[in-house]
Amino acid sequence: KMGNAESNAYRNHLSRFLPEEQSDIDGVFDAISGSSGSAGAKNGKATKKTLLLSLKIRSLLFFSLQAYTREPLPEQMTVRLYNGMKSIDLTGKSSGLSEQIAKEQFVIFMSNLLKGNADEKITIIMRMISKTEGPVKGKQIQEFTEDLIMSVIHVLSYRKELKGWDLENTRDSASGIKALASQLLSELKLTDGTKPVGPQLMETNFDQSVIEDWVYRVPQISVFLNVVIRQGLHVLHSLPDQTKDILNLIPRCKGIKGRGLVSLFDIPSIIYINSHLPAELQHKWQLLFSSRLHGESFSQLCGHIVNKGPCIVILKDLDGYIFGGFASHSWEVKPQFQGDNRCFLFSVFPSLAVYTYTGYNDHYMYLNHGQQTMPNGLGMGGQHGYFGLWVDSDYGKGHSKAKPRCTTYNSPQLAAKEDFTLDAMEVWAVGDLPESAGAKGKKSILDVDPEAQALLEMAGKSRQSEGLREPIEEDEDDD
Repeated sequence: KMGNAESNAYRNHLSRFLPEEQSDIDGVFDAISGSSGSAGAKNGKATKKTLLLSLKIRSLLFFSLQAYTREPLPEQMTVRLYNGMKSIDLTGKSSGLSEQIAKEQFVIFMSNLLKGNADEKITIIMRMISKTEGPVKGKQIQEFTEDLIMSVIHVLSYRKELKGWDLENTRDSASGIKALASQLLSELKLTDGTKPVGPQLMETNFDQSVIEDWVYRVPQISVFLNVVIRQGLHVLHSLPDQTKDILNLIPRCKGIKGRGLVSLFDIPSIIYINSHLPAELQHKWQLLFSSRLHGESFSQLCGHIVNKGPCIVILKDLDGYIFGGFASHSWEVKPQFQGDNRCFLFSVFPSLAVYTYTGYNDHYMYLNHGQQTMPNGLGMGGQHGYFGLWVDSDYGKGHSKAKPRCTTYNSPQLAAKEDFTLDAMEVWAVGDLPESAGAKGKKSILDVDPEAQALLEMAGKSRQSEGLREPIEEDEDDD
């Protein structure tokens, strides 16, 4: 009877996978356990195979799993995966004390983490956070989350899945990993609804129900685990049930390759900001303007970003603070506010956060140049003279006057000082460029809109922006 109960549970979990997925999982199990994948793999005997992970001689036998994941995954994540597999309780076995991992445990581990709900994932995640049962401290959750984010970046880089980004053309990810982990941990709520912060968070004990609620409300944890398992163990990594969450985890990058530029973004902030964009814009980012490539000039900025569709603006001040905003519509030079309630402001450093609209006003985005009666510059949120984010047309100066908060986005002061000096700025088009802006040989919107053309010429900018159409269109986004 006990054997039947085991095999029924095993079959139920196995049935969640398509036949080709089942054979993929079989193959990976065989590879890790050192099995030859004989005919026995397809019948009941398969359930009796074990991963060779004996604790008694772990230095030798743990090596088999580590040897399989040594390059794609950091060792601490391999240990966490091992502890997660070991946590699967097989009926009638004290599996927590078992020295080996049976195939049933391996399949149920894969089934729960890749196909399960928060309730099914939680016991495994608790053991991945801490080997011992019972509540876990905030510090342990933070270490787990940092390991998880670091492993995602590591394995995507190893598998060449960064889609044109790489660790050389982005900021160092170390501070971004900590910032993203802190941002995800800020969603931890105790049963009474309070959110501990700072040192208090690190020392607070969180029980399983609280962590389960957190995993349910913070989808990134499940998405990151999916990536680590699929790409780290190289299982189900190319099969069709991948969700859009994973496909658009990182957008394709165009316009930066081979130009010797290090973006103001790091990989964790790209992942986080991209997840807040409208779904139809998450698949591609294309560099339109960089002050380091195109010069520190407001007319250059306007010439490169007008009529190019939704954009992300990111800047760094001389104190090292990095922040920006998402513009949901094409930038237009005009003395009125534009955009809609999908716009948001964000901070990348020293903390990572997104600030969305409050409904208080519609001052989403503003771009004006060459007028005497209205402010000239690029702004988002707040009001004239008190923008949440403002870059003056006298390029190099800006402000973030949001005390106590920006009225449009509820954002705090984003720069180190209210009035800041700009160190660098980038603008990225997100999603597909409008036909009028993207295709060579087609008429630009500027060719048919004399007012926009006149504004650019007044700004000292010719119609076809230097360095925009040719290099970016020819730039390949593949590694």
